[in-house]
Amino acid sequence: MTEGQAPVTTAERTPDEVRLAITGMTCASCSARIERKLSKVAGVESATVNLATEKALVSFTAPVTIEQIVAEVKKTGYGATVIDGSRPAPPAPTAPSTYAVSSDSAPGGSPGGEVARPAAGALLEKLRAQELARRKVRAAAATTTVDAGPATTPTPPAAHEDHAGPSGQAGHEAGTGRGGSVENHLDHTPAQDVLKPRLVVAIALTIPVLLLAMVLPTFGASPWLELLLATPVVFWCAWPFHRAAAVNARHLASTMDTLVSLGVLAAWGYSVVELLQGGMHLYFEVAAVVTTFLLVGRFLEARAKDSGKDALRSLLDLGAKDVSVLRIDPQSRITSELRIPVDQLVVGDQFVVRPGEKVATDGTVRDGSSAVDASLVTGESTPVDVSPGDEVTGGSINTTGRIVVEARKVGADTMLAGIQRLVETAQTGKADVQRLADRVSAIFVPVVLVIAVVTFVAWLLTGHDLGTSLAVAVTVLIIACPCALGLATPTALLVGTGRGAQLGTLIKGPQVLEDTRRVDTVVLDKTGTVTTGELRLRSISVRGKLSKKAALIAAAAVEQGSEHPIAQAVVDGARLAKLDLPRIRDFQSNPGEGATARIKDTEVTVGKAVLFESVDPELVAHARSHAGTTVYVGWDGVAQAALTVEDTVRDSSTAAIARLRALGLTPYLLTGDSASNARSVAEQVGIDASNVRADVLPAQKHAVVTELQKSGRVVAMVGDGVNDAAALAQADLGLAMGSGTDVAMDSADIVLVRTDLDAVGDAIGLSRETLRIIKQNLAWAFGYNTAAIPLAAFGLLNPMIAGATMALSSVLVVSNSLRLKRWGR
Repeated sequence: MTEGQAPVTTAERTPDEVRLAITGMTCASCSARIERKLSKVAGVESATVNLATEKALVSFTAPVTIEQIVAEVKKTGYGATVIDGSRPAPPAPTAPSTYAVSSDSAPGGSPGGEVARPAAGALLEKLRAQELARRKVRAAAATTTVDAGPATTPTPPAAHEDHAGPSGQAGHEAGTGRGGSVENHLDHTPAQDVLKPRLVVAIALTIPVLLLAMVLPTFGASPWLELLLATPVVFWCAWPFHRAAAVNARHLASTMDTLVSLGVLAAWGYSVVELLQGGMHLYFEVAAVVTTFLLVGRFLEARAKDSGKDALRSLLDLGAKDVSVLRIDPQSRITSELRIPVDQLVVGDQFVVRPGEKVATDGTVRDGSSAVDASLVTGESTPVDVSPGDEVTGGSINTTGRIVVEARKVGADTMLAGIQRLVETAQTGKADVQRLADRVSAIFVPVVLVIAVVTFVAWLLTGHDLGTSLAVAVTVLIIACPCALGLATPTALLVGTGRGAQLGTLIKGPQVLEDTRRVDTVVLDKTGTVTTGELRLRSISVRGKLSKKAALIAAAAVEQGSEHPIAQAVVDGARLAKLDLPRIRDFQSNPGEGATARIKDTEVTVGKAVLFESVDPELVAHARSHAGTTVYVGWDGVAQAALTVEDTVRDSSTAAIARLRALGLTPYLLTGDSASNARSVAEQVGIDASNVRADVLPAQKHAVVTELQKSGRVVAMVGDGVNDAAALAQADLGLAMGSGTDVAMDSADIVLVRTDLDAVGDAIGLSRETLRIIKQNLAWAFGYNTAAIPLAAFGLLNPMIAGATMALSSVLVVSNSLRLKRWGR
């Protein structure tokens, strides 16, 4: 919690969330029906089912349980498995955390305000509560997997046999998990592998049927050969369609599979009756070709969807599988290495990472130094040098030296696990444009069934024979499948969020996409966003004959006894110049003002001007003319030199801000630092001086964003996600930079894992492109269905062309979405 925000009371009930892997869905009607059924369960606050990812995100409160939610999905005719890592939302804190803000700019206080930190006690209590809640839901998930509610309505038999519906999820349901453990939802047999045998058989049998019906001369046995060859295609190859249609029919529902099944069976059944009566108007080739085309389309669609999951799967594969931990023998006290699975690591364990190995989990380096490549996790292309005391991220690769790391976070608490949760949650959500498509899909199938019946009757009444009327009705059934409509948004979202994860840009939900289109102003927090947040020595001015080298040696010698950032910047400057610092004694710190120490027999003072009896006007003028924070060094009450330190602008900031301008955004700089420092940074990166807001405390940043919004601007806020939390939440679009802390994830709409301002341009650019692809897909899907149904009803298309066109429409939508995989390359 940040200053100015109301505390959350314990009386407020935060809903829990569970993620489910859903099997058996084939179209948008399926996902819409599951959502409808779950939303009617008492205690379920919201349910979102995504067709492309085959996952559901359910938000619920007591008294409903995970077992009841899974049972409800199964009663609807589909399979459900709890995804490992589902957990309740963090409990509300019992009291507001406090934040320390210091805006002094001398050795006793950092320039621009110290980074806000939550009270340690409250944070520890929060972490303990989160861990207890996480264990509770994992236990519930495990119970759900072993026994998904014995007192509930049993799953239809079809759910247990060859559960390889057109969606291709082969399977173990929630009631038949692997030895009682929660399944990894990406471990199922790929849909394309399940469909492939049926597709191969369909092609092999359909080609001769087509030749017999349309190419070869007719002979006495040819109709019976067509029946013999087409029957396996209609019943075995098309079985996934028939099974799904039957499951839905038992629940008095209809889906895309209902249309396909009725169309194929009608064509085959009419042909059998016609053949037995000696007629020659047969449609065996129609039933076989339509089935084959639909299987080809479903196979290509499944392959494309599986390809779209590559980014998420690569995230799951990033983590190390085992780790070499250090163990001390209790008797000999000898330390040795023991190789254990990574899931057995606990906080506090120390483990060895050799060159080329992955860091097993988030931790702190305790021994050794190396360069760590975190590009796969954060998107940063350059390996980062680490030494004792530095933080490392699980999943990053050690490149050069051997290091010993102490585990700080394990399992679901790690940064990598947090990224996976964010990506999955985003992929499961729905944009506003998709909700419109879902509403259309929900009523689309029943309407099409009515249109097909009306078409059939109308053609009969206008004097056409039964075979022709049936062919037209079958064409309507087949061409009207709303598959492309159901895939338009989720496939683009699946690929777009996956590509974002690869670039270190985590989009938290599909609703964010609409916000990125409207944004016209971007507010940038200075420290840690535009700048690195690391102070460096920039200039030295001396009085009289004193050399700059001597002044720096004297100042650095005293400051090496202080841990203040300004003091460290002075010491680092001396080390960079390779100066030898003399020993000091009688060191004394004056908080908020500076420090003193003796060098040999001289007492040297470093700090603010108030510590000296006399300060040369030239030194004062130097301090005023240079941006940054100036400290003085001197002795005998006289300041002898002035040293100015300044925050370092990121190398990429200037180009990144130019890119934001190119995207149509007006940049503003927001900081708690002084006006002179803020203007200096703004000038370096190309932000107008009129768009600088300086001397702003963390609690006031929220007000600055509100003020811009009142002036008619749509504001994106970029901050570090800690002292900017209120402003991030207030902004129309919040982007948190850094490593993805809890506060950042809670407050922001987009989390930028890469500490690089250019990631802001990536996030907005990718989001806008994803939204553009979604609109292209929906325009095609709506346009296709709107135009195709009248053409089919008036007999301008035949069933085989209808099957091919319907399959092509789905493949086209998915292929268009896959273009996002190449974005930014």
